[in-house]
Amino acid sequence: MRKSIVAAATALTVAATGFAGVVVPAGPANAALSGVPADCSVFTAAYRSDGQRLSYGYSAGETSTTAYAGDNLDWVPSAHQQIGASGDDTSFRSTEYAVHPTDGWLYKVSRQGEMVDGTMRVTSVSASRLKSGFANTRILATASPYLYRVAGTSLYRYTETYVDDVFTLSSPVQLTTTGWDTVNTLTYERSGGTGSGAVDVLIGTKTNGQLKEWRINQATPKTITSKVLRTSGWAPFTSLSTGYCAEHPNGRPLLGIRANGAASVHFDAKKTDGVGTDIEGGSLGLLGWTAKAYGQ
Repeated sequence: MRKSIVAAATALTVAATGFAGVVVPAGPANAALSGVPADCSVFTAAYRSDGQRLSYGYSAGETSTTAYAGDNLDWVPSAHQQIGASGDDTSFRSTEYAVHPTDGWLYKVSRQGEMVDGTMRVTSVSASRLKSGFANTRILATASPYLYRVAGTSLYRYTETYVDDVFTLSSPVQLTTTGWDTVNTLTYERSGGTGSGAVDVLIGTKTNGQLKEWRINQATPKTITSKVLRTSGWAPFTSLSTGYCAEHPNGRPLLGIRANGAASVHFDAKKTDGVGTDIEGGSLGLLGWTAKAYGQ
């Protein structure tokens, strides 16, 4: 459900000051790839160097870049993750985690958009300090009520809680101390199991080219198992996101973005089998997606 809400919010048709047209075109109008069903959609957030927030997306065989007037921060997050979003074609609200690149704080960013004189624009953006101790954070992945963080060689987990009705995060639990400096991308994909067997499943890419899944036990989070889905070819991606397929609920689309602005989209027909040999899709080419993108 979270993926659907996020995608719906980011896919709103908008006009933005400084951008041509309603949705900024990215690449060919029809970028459909063999093996990726037309009902699949996947989006990710990005920030340009001037602080303008963007949404890069692939839906129904087409690519898009979406921007909202007034949707700016004074800084570019070193790590970013959507918490939640809701809206329709007249208004939306979203809440996000964002790590400041220099002050070491995790912020909660709240955004509100409204249709004004026929144009969707962001009417309010606020960034409030949530927790210190986030220096050198490269990646965030949220699996509410848990937040995963990659910094240096380590993986950490925080628990979202309410203290006197105020949203806060617990102290970090360091899950592993080695090896995570070789992880390029990481995003929450799903949760599964029950009771002591409940796990969060995260998917990501490594510097050695692997596409990999990690299963983190919710009750004993230092118990982590993993499976290599693909052994090579995934190292160049600096952002990896998963989405949803309306008519293929057992599958998942994967959107990978490279630093040079090229992108690829893939489809895994059975997301729960731990097998990557059946993943189809391929390159969308150079789309100009050079803003810093974050896995969602």
